[in-house]
Amino acid sequence: MTLAPEGRKLLRIEQRNAATPVERKPEWIKAKVQMGPEFVQLKNLVKKEGLHTVCEEAGCPNIFECWEDKEATFLIGGSECTRRCDFCQIDTGKPSPVDRFEPTKVARSVQSMQLRYATVTGVARDDLEDEGVWLYAETVRKIHELNPGTGVELLIPDFSGNPDHIAAICDSKPEVFAHNVETVPRIFKRIRPAFRYERSLDVITQGRNLGMVTKSNLILGMGETREEISEALRDLHAAGCDLITITQYLRPSERHLPVDRWVKPQEFVDLQNEAQEIGFLGVMSGPLVRSSYRAGRLWATAMRKKGRDIPAELAHIADGIQDSGTTRQEAATLLAG
Repeated sequence: MTLAPEGRKLLRIEQRNAATPVERKPEWIKAKVQMGPEFVQLKNLVKKEGLHTVCEEAGCPNIFECWEDKEATFLIGGSECTRRCDFCQIDTGKPSPVDRFEPTKVARSVQSMQLRYATVTGVARDDLEDEGVWLYAETVRKIHELNPGTGVELLIPDFSGNPDHIAAICDSKPEVFAHNVETVPRIFKRIRPAFRYERSLDVITQGRNLGMVTKSNLILGMGETREEISEALRDLHAAGCDLITITQYLRPSERHLPVDRWVKPQEFVDLQNEAQEIGFLGVMSGPLVRSSYRAGRLWATAMRKKGRDIPAELAHIADGIQDSGTTRQEAATLLAG
């Protein structure tokens, strides 16, 4: 029996989804547990101080690698979203009031963890007049204020494409301005009914026009075709997207969209090569790559290729950067192993 989230009944689409059992993952989708000294130290600190990260609470398979590299992801704005995407594990409902101390709390967590790079994402807050813009922007400002040596990536909803909202976000000066398109035009409305494909592209263009390093993500295995993936990559690059991550859809529960197909590692390698040929400045592609995976590395790569100087206080993020295909979850690494 499929249970609805507390406080509501199953939606019709959730009932339809639940008719398909959760799929068994293929053998190539697995994460190796490799606990280095930085990970162990960070794990103990997080437990001792009661800190909260998306990495732990979402059970991300890349936590060992990212924490070893002193990178982590934080979710702001509450645990419920005003929108529902058929692939997303965050529940839809009436969000709690905004915690105006949350930006400082996140910044202090970053400080305690001594992070080199922090990704901040959050829920859509259509219930608020500013759709949560202040909360997102203030979190960037507070992290930079308390942690001048930490890079910040801001992964935002679309804020209805409002230019004033986008400008306010860019004014907070995150290192990376990220907005995930996630899927292709033909199935976009079915999977992300509260978003619009063209509007998402425009959000990226606005960020690019305001001088940001821009980033997006594509999730494969939700019903798209190979040709449509190529089309979406070209659309994103034309919109001004600098960085792209490409990943496999993993179904969070029976309530969510069934997996349409398991994309083999070689296709991820082909897509990585294609994205580089199209002109993206940085690409991460693999079944367990996530949009914040090795995010600091991608930012530094983009800065170098744009010919921009990396601030002295963030130069450590660029240390030891190698070409794509050298991180654990990239498909090229999986095939080589």
